Amino acid sequence: MGSLNKVLLIGNLGKDPELRYTPDGLAILRFSIATTEYFNDKSGSKNERTTWHNIVVFGKMGQSIANYLNKGKQVFIEGKINNRSYDDKEGNKKYITEIVATNIVLLGAKGGTGSGAEAAEEGGRTESNNYAPQSGAGESGYGGAGSQDDDDIPF
Repeated sequence: MGSLNKVLLIGNLGKDPELRYTPDGLAILRFSIATTEYFNDKSGSKNERTTWHNIVVFGKMGQSIANYLNKGKQVFIEGKINNRSYDDKEGNKKYITEIVATNIVLLGAKGGTGSGAEAAEEGGRTESNNYAPQSGAGESGYGGAGSQDDDDIPF
């Protein structure tokens, strides 16, 4: 039997993304998102646990979506886990776990100044950039009058 490496996350950006280019011109977009779990401990007290995930997006998709992401923006990420290592300035080996995104959906909750409708007007989901901004949210980025009901969301 084969193997599977697939990750699905919904979270909020911790800071604005960073777009860089390799010497041969490949775009690499990096950002981190936080996911929070809520649970009751043995004594019944409510607790929360936040996990930070490093996200990397390569090529045209990273280039295309960079302008629509900012600190606090809620996103759905689909991708795969990638582990890598590098040597820091002092020569110490460092290890990092990243999610290499293959699909990004802007959800429109918290943060941001727009709903992503601008991105939809510029192409939305295409084969070369698999992200799908959700339109219909108010200017603040929160759903309001005119936003889609959960039953209308296609997933």
